[in-house]
Amino acid sequence: MSKKVVTFGEIMLRLSTPGYQRFTQAKEYNATFGGGEANVAVSLANYGINVDFVTRLPENDLGRACKMELQRFGVGTDKIIYGGNRLGIYFLETGAVSRGSKVIYDRAYSAFSEIKPGMIDWEKVFEGADWFHWTGITPAVSQGAADVCLEAIQVANRMGLTVSCDLNYRKNLWKYGKKCHEVMPSLVEGCDIVLGNEEDAAMALNIHPEGVDVTAGKVEGAAYESVSRQIMAKFPKVKKVITTLRSSINANHNNWAGVLWDGKKLYESRHYQITHIVDRVGGGDSFMGGLIYGLLTYQGDDQKALDFAVAASCLKHTIPGDFNMVTVDEVEKLMGGDASGRVSR
Repeated sequence: MSKKVVTFGEIMLRLSTPGYQRFTQAKEYNATFGGGEANVAVSLANYGINVDFVTRLPENDLGRACKMELQRFGVGTDKIIYGGNRLGIYFLETGAVSRGSKVIYDRAYSAFSEIKPGMIDWEKVFEGADWFHWTGITPAVSQGAADVCLEAIQVANRMGLTVSCDLNYRKNLWKYGKKCHEVMPSLVEGCDIVLGNEEDAAMALNIHPEGVDVTAGKVEGAAYESVSRQIMAKFPKVKKVITTLRSSINANHNNWAGVLWDGKKLYESRHYQITHIVDRVGGGDSFMGGLIYGLLTYQGDDQKALDFAVAASCLKHTIPGDFNMVTVDEVEKLMGGDASGRVSR
């Protein structure tokens, strides 16, 4: 029997400068769509998983274009609700070498930011579903979005769904009067699977790694076991804690890996050298999409699930845009050690 996943969050119009141009240089922008939970949904649809994306869109041409783009990739859109006046936007300037990328958000008063509890019938949304995924971006958008996210988690818990969270701390979003660590713990309490990195754990949960310097060019996976233990101790429902390990040599060259703690054993993936990054935005979302697919498909084999997530995300760094448009075969080929990039004829 196939599994069904539901993701919830805001999707935005993404306007990126061409190539590596700066905002002050660009005379035109490339328009696509993207957002953490929508990116996860597209990954899962590409892998053949039945997935619905839930959000609130304005009932105008931009909202319709966004919905059509999701449908193009096979994501279920019939649970989307409508209202408000505008679609959120984010602007992206892609960095190079020692100049990092920049993001400017324009999502105040978006249709999604004005969402309120009671607007979505979560029991109906979760009918036949097995898994619910959200990220820390959603409760950062507004108090209403945080309240609806908690509403969804509570219903998912009552209905027996697996709940996953990517902590995803975004300092530029927490603007409505509450700090991240004041909101996130009550949401994480209802989660079974938690993904994050050292900054996410510190800012969202006030949990800190020991002996880690991410600016040193090398990150040791074993250093994160203490963080995982602390998360499980603080949130007893959590069954697995996953940490992405990214050390940045420069904007185009990153080391990439991941670890998974199941409460007893720490699994560590292969380490990838990504030396010519095309687009790293959506990298964490592609990891989460790969992880959900791996945990659903390779049940009982956490090592393989982790390896799939890391390989999937490695490939995302080669693809422009938020969405990770790769297949299971391509990911498994990289998992098997074939990173040659040779032409497939």
